[in-house]
Amino acid sequence: MAKDLKYAMLLDFYGDLLTEKQQYIMQLYYYEDFSLAEIAENEKISRQGVHDAIKHAEQYLDQFEAKVGFVKKTMEYRGIVEAMKQCTAEYIEKYSYQRSISEYTKKITGYIEQSEELFR
Repeated sequence: MAKDLKYAMLLDFYGDLLTEKQQYIMQLYYYEDFSLAEIAENEKISRQGVHDAIKHAEQYLDQFEAKVGFVKKTMEYRGIVEAMKQCTAEYIEKYSYQRSISEYTKKITGYIEQSEELFR
């Protein structure tokens, strides 16, 4: 079973919504990089039991994200902030008192408005 690291991020956001057992197994698997066999031995359950627990937890995490969308919004927000940083850096590099001031100000204002829309 290949590890999809998106679940490590989903676990960061929604892990508290899982049962304690699911959280623990997911943390061992994604954060501590334990194998299924290592978790099974540690928890005194079968390897298949570990696999099933991880798959169920992943399904729950996917459902939480589908309903709430906080990870997606956070990633979009980070992208917008990064775009604002890049725009500002370009502005500083091309600093001029001509039209570029107005153009870059409008770009930055647009990015800020986009970021505000994400969390309304």
